[in-house]
Amino acid sequence: MTEQDDIRAIMAQVPHRYPFLLVDRVLLCEPGERITALKNVTFNEPFFPGHFPSQPVMPGVLILEALAQAGLILGHRTVEGDPGTIVYFAGIDKARFKRQVVPGDQLLLKLGIGQAKTRLWRFDAEAWVEDRLACSAQLMAIPDRRNGS
Repeated sequence: MTEQDDIRAIMAQVPHRYPFLLVDRVLLCEPGERITALKNVTFNEPFFPGHFPSQPVMPGVLILEALAQAGLILGHRTVEGDPGTIVYFAGIDKARFKRQVVPGDQLLLKLGIGQAKTRLWRFDAEAWVEDRLACSAQLMAIPDRRNGS
């Protein structure tokens, strides 16, 4: 288990940058097992002016992207011994949206590794706002150990 990681630690592992970096803090990470991360949803997000501007709602695909980025962090920490590994997002199954996410919400991103085979990882992913489920999905990723830097 790691201690809480701030945005600098996240940026060292995730190649995304503004406006596509959607994880603000890692609260808990057990490599090979699970991760809990946080996304603060503010009115200043670049998507709100164009996505239901009179009643801003975070797009569902961006909730899934935030979950995928948390999975990327978990994947990187799981294969920590192999610095040449890149983890690619490979698919989404069973995505369900249960609650709207609006400015002011804190999105709690919870993922567990459901399957970790050599060529395909499956994450059971959930996004929560307070004690209410906002989104759930099965996400897939492929670790590519052939790429080196």
